Amino acid sequence: MAFTLTSKAFAANASIPKKHTCDGSDVSPELAWGGAPSGTKAFALINDDPDAPRAGGWVHWVLYDLPGSWVALPENVPKQESLTTLGGARQGKNDFGKIGFNGSCPPPGKPHHYHFRLHALDAALGLRPGATRPEVERAMQGHVLGIAEIVGIYERR
Repeated sequence: MAFTLTSKAFAANASIPKKHTCDGSDVSPELAWGGAPSGTKAFALINDDPDAPRAGGWVHWVLYDLPGSWVALPENVPKQESLTTLGGARQGKNDFGKIGFNGSCPPPGKPHHYHFRLHALDAALGLRPGATRPEVERAMQGHVLGIAEIVGIYERR
C-alpha cells in the first residue's frame, strides 16, 4: 500500500476552501493518511508555498514528533507549541513568525500551490517546541522512511 495523504477539506490539486486561508477563519485543514512505512515511529509535517516570491518559498506550518500510531490530524489544530491532545506533538515557527498553522495568503494575481508533506520517521526528533523548518529538516536527515504529499491551490483576486 502506498503512503498517501488526503484532506476532507480539499482534493489533491484543487482549491483550498477560504476557511483555511487568511481570508477566512485561518484554521488548519483536517488531514488523514494511510500506508505509512513499516517501522514508522513518528511523523513530521511541513506545509509551504513554493510559489511565494522569496527564495525557499514560504512556510505555513511545521509540526513534528506526532506519534507513529496516528493516522489523522483534526481540523483547527491549536496554535500551541506542545500538543498534549495530539500525543505530545510539537509545533514549530512558521514564516509569519508564529507557532502553528497560518493559512494560504498569497499576493493577489495568480494561484499559489500549497504543499502539505508528511514525513514518516524511524524516530521522534526530540527538538524543542518552536523549531524552524531548517532545524526540523536537519534533524530528519537519515530518519525519513517515506513522504506523502497533498497539494492545494489558492488564489486571491
